[in-house]
Amino acid sequence: MELKFNNIGIMGKQHTAGVEDTVLALIDFLRAKKINILLEDNTAKLLSAKLDLPVVAYEKIAAKCDLLIVVGGDGCMLNAAHIAVLHNVPIVGINRGRLGFLTDIKPDEIDAKIGAILQGEFKEEKRFLLTACLKEEKQSNQHFALNDFVLTSGATAQMIEFEIYVDEKFMCSMRSDGLIIATPTGSTAYALSGGGPILNPVLDAVVLLPMFPHTLSSRPVVINASNEIKICISEKNLTPPQFSCDGNPYVRINPGDCVCVKKTADDLRLIHPMDYDYFETLRSKLHWGQRLT
Repeated sequence: MELKFNNIGIMGKQHTAGVEDTVLALIDFLRAKKINILLEDNTAKLLSAKLDLPVVAYEKIAAKCDLLIVVGGDGCMLNAAHIAVLHNVPIVGINRGRLGFLTDIKPDEIDAKIGAILQGEFKEEKRFLLTACLKEEKQSNQHFALNDFVLTSGATAQMIEFEIYVDEKFMCSMRSDGLIIATPTGSTAYALSGGGPILNPVLDAVVLLPMFPHTLSSRPVVINASNEIKICISEKNLTPPQFSCDGNPYVRINPGDCVCVKKTADDLRLIHPMDYDYFETLRSKLHWGQRLT
């Protein structure tokens, strides 16, 4: 049978137990299938063995493969997503993290489930990302997030004042420690710990979640993902707030500045094994009750 994917990139999480063993097992499996393998450069550095394989920089690997396999946790999947979406390359995850909402395959399932995926037996799902851009920034300076955009007061624990606009219409002003804007993918990440709702990935929606708001009536709000969200920082703030996308380094916002957050035009292609079940994933990861029978 002709294989569905013939050029496969591999990314692994550094400083995580078991990742090297799993990457080597994956390489052995793919080599036996006569598949062209590309190693992301940081992944190559974590391997103690020297392998005769092409090594490609993180920024370029997605352009050179037709499938990206990630070994690690959800954080590693987020990093892969940021480059994969730019080249319409699907990604699949082998879990070596803790929760692993995005990494479906266990290390001992490589032969069975990666083998099936190579033969075209998989489910493909589209997940949208968010992009954030300061008004004065060029379009090329966008910041991407598969999980969430997070506005905070910065290094000091203090409230910040800001206004929220949706499609240029005033929604509300707020005094709080910050704001989380999460996709359905990110609704089981930081937003979940802040008391936000879980959004099914099939929903075209985002949740706006205030962080420790001064007004107790402030509650999470779910809006259409096609809406453009603008956050304007009050000039009354004494220190510049900061924002981050998917936990990447913070970007400072000066008082009086605005940042726009909207859905990206291109979706991430996420590959799942055929037995993938979203609600089973929630049950197992969040330790929800099983069936009563």
